[in-house]
Amino acid sequence: MKALRFETESILVDIPMPRPAHGEALIRVHRAGICNTDLEICNGYMGFQGILGHEFVGTVVHATVNHDLEGQRVVGEINCVCHRCDFCKMEMPNHCRDRTVLGILNRPGAFAEYVTLPEENLHIVPEGMDDNVAVFTEPTAAVFRIPEQITIDKDDKIVVLGAGKLGQLISQVLYSKSKNLVAVGRNRWKLEILKEKGIPTGHVDDPMELSHWDIVVDATGSYAGFTRALELVRPEGTVVLKTTVTHPTAFDMSTPVVNEVRIIGSRCGPYRPALDALDAGTVEVRSLISETYDLKDAVHAIQRAANKDVMKVLIHMPEN
Repeated sequence: MKALRFETESILVDIPMPRPAHGEALIRVHRAGICNTDLEICNGYMGFQGILGHEFVGTVVHATVNHDLEGQRVVGEINCVCHRCDFCKMEMPNHCRDRTVLGILNRPGAFAEYVTLPEENLHIVPEGMDDNVAVFTEPTAAVFRIPEQITIDKDDKIVVLGAGKLGQLISQVLYSKSKNLVAVGRNRWKLEILKEKGIPTGHVDDPMELSHWDIVVDATGSYAGFTRALELVRPEGTVVLKTTVTHPTAFDMSTPVVNEVRIIGSRCGPYRPALDALDAGTVEVRSLISETYDLKDAVHAIQRAANKDVMKVLIHMPEN
């Protein structure tokens, strides 16, 4: 089968089809989405070498245990866990000490014609949901991790920093929790997408009231974004870090200490509410798709996804 593999650079390769272990399923991939984590891996993040990709939708062609999954269209949770370590026993499986992570840590990813995952990780896609919508399940689930971690009141004043791929999803989900939200970004055309959805926006150069906001979500993945979040959040407010700052940076931590700011890291989240929101259309994603490429052009797709003039880039797998 063909796959996009990252070593010192991204290359398209022909490799044997994977064989699912006991308890796993073999999935034929239909669509895969390129996210900033994939781009960061290409810049050395996590030290991963192998097949990239963790956002996907596909069809189960073989299940080793639950044969009812065969023929079902599915999306898959990316953390594959041991169920034995202390974190798993504490019901924190996403922090499993021995986990593998699809396309990120010790597990081949979904930029390929076929992928394997534990059957327990799979969620059936609602009938009638388009592949171009279902492929957004993983990042949408990551957004739904935020209301799992913090209580959001309908009167809370919220700022979302960043109007890129993830920021767009965060703003939609949290705006349904509180209408006192503003999405702040640098690229005006990205802000326009949110405006068309009725979500208030602001430009990074616009003046904003400091030490005012109850919740600030940083989706910039930058030192400047985190610093700005600390300026905006009120004393005893909450800053949620939804992306990683991957380059070594010195932070002045006096502000969050003096103002008693709660800083929360946020990563993977629940798939069921994500699928429900995508199915109901309360999270709209078609407007976020900039370009789609066949797997044979995946190297170029990665290059395009790194440009600021595009939003979401998808990879289409050939029919088998």
